[in-house]
Amino acid sequence: MYLSIYHTPLLEAIDNNMRAGMSMVRLQEVFLVFLSLIPLVFQCPPICRCTGTSTDCSSREVNVDTIPKRFEADVTEIKLNDNKLTSIPSGLFDTLRQLRAVSLDRNPWSCDCDILYLRSWLLKQENRSMYKGLKCSSPAELRGRLILYLTEDEIISSCQDWYCNMVLICQILLFAFIIIQAILLIGVIVFLRRFERFAKEATRARKDDHFRNAM
Repeated sequence: MYLSIYHTPLLEAIDNNMRAGMSMVRLQEVFLVFLSLIPLVFQCPPICRCTGTSTDCSSREVNVDTIPKRFEADVTEIKLNDNKLTSIPSGLFDTLRQLRAVSLDRNPWSCDCDILYLRSWLLKQENRSMYKGLKCSSPAELRGRLILYLTEDEIISSCQDWYCNMVLICQILLFAFIIIQAILLIGVIVFLRRFERFAKEATRARKDDHFRNAM
């Protein structure tokens, strides 16, 4: 009787804490289940149209900036033909284990440094027949060449030309900056010399005035 009177509130508090703990555990379990379902409710990229495991982004004016940053993990086909793609962002297709085909025809491919990822990905494909028509639109010296048959030296040489042009521009800007600095330095020196001459003349005039006043 003593225990039932004096210990019942304590037992009730312990029971309430246990129930609260179980509720928190259940909430955590529900949250983990929700997280596990996120890949299953992944939305189709707004610029594309998805049907089953096929994602159609063709004829949508897609370029390097507007291309989807990711696709569904179970996608097997992606259509990117008839767009304005000049390259494919590095690593875009690497995590898509189920991907079997990508339509890339009729895009203005620029065969410079940025085309290296696409070329590397094409070379890894078992079935390359659907990619043999992909041609360079630029630069001029590679226009019309098939991307699959480009050598790394040809691509890197275009990268080197671009890099050399950038280096030349930077050198010209640096030279112009040095000239401007030299002109400013000469201007400061001339100003200081004139100021020094004016200061000497002012000091001489002050001494003359003092001498005249003393007379």
